[in-house]
Amino acid sequence: MGLPYPSNPLITVIDHSQIENNYQLENQKLSLNCYNISIKRGFKGQLKYGKNNYDFDEGTMSFIAPNQVIAIDNEADRSNDGWSLLFHPDLIRQYPLAKTIKNYGFFSYEINEALHLSDEEENIIAGIIKNIKNEIYSRLDNFSQDVIVSSLDLLLCYCNRFYNRQFITRKMAANDLLTKFENILAEHFAYNATLKLPTVDKLANELNVSAAYLSDMLRSATGQNTQQHIHNKLIEKAKEILTTTQLSISEIAYQLGFEYSQSFSKLFKAKTNVTPLAFRASFN
Repeated sequence: MGLPYPSNPLITVIDHSQIENNYQLENQKLSLNCYNISIKRGFKGQLKYGKNNYDFDEGTMSFIAPNQVIAIDNEADRSNDGWSLLFHPDLIRQYPLAKTIKNYGFFSYEINEALHLSDEEENIIAGIIKNIKNEIYSRLDNFSQDVIVSSLDLLLCYCNRFYNRQFITRKMAANDLLTKFENILAEHFAYNATLKLPTVDKLANELNVSAAYLSDMLRSATGQNTQQHIHNKLIEKAKEILTTTQLSISEIAYQLGFEYSQSFSKLFKAKTNVTPLAFRASFN
């Protein structure tokens, strides 16, 4: 890709301003075996965020997990302002971060769900990146890897905080998405015909967002993720059927998309603290 050889085989920080765009990658796709955290500045025009367009002047941060496919364009006027941090999973293999990094859903977000930083936030991130670069290029001792991994951990913690801030400050977009999500669920459960439970992926596709982003947005706005919302709507539908029909528990379970009535009864009791039969009996 025409990049400089890394000083450390497991981690590198690339300054985009120092790279010439003379390597032809137009219409090509890549799959890297590294985590890739990048910040780009100087977007021209508008950036599409979900189904809406917004102007973004601050740094825009994106996160890519290993083995995800990314497409590279070769636009002549593409901005070279920003940096990329790449690190191999082996760098954190023996640290707790190897497990906790899987909890950061933004590595599964789509590019239009990027993190948009304020100046203050970008300064915080820049300070952490500077420390990582110092460890990569200036020092080499028994503590170097510990310091680098600790800095990565801190970086991701801050990014998680900033993403949660973004859900709050971009409340209009979040509320619009929440309303559409609730409408889709309501429409799905509005009919008495046999239902097939909607999956998180299916709902996310209908809303044109990634499954991880949808769950994180809902958790930020309501305290519950997508699956919990599906179950809540399912239980409300089950209560309606239990109190307005004489269908058996097996028939209700089948109508709601369950293969086994025991699975339905277990979920119903977990959500309401009573069995379906006990709930029906309380209305007789």
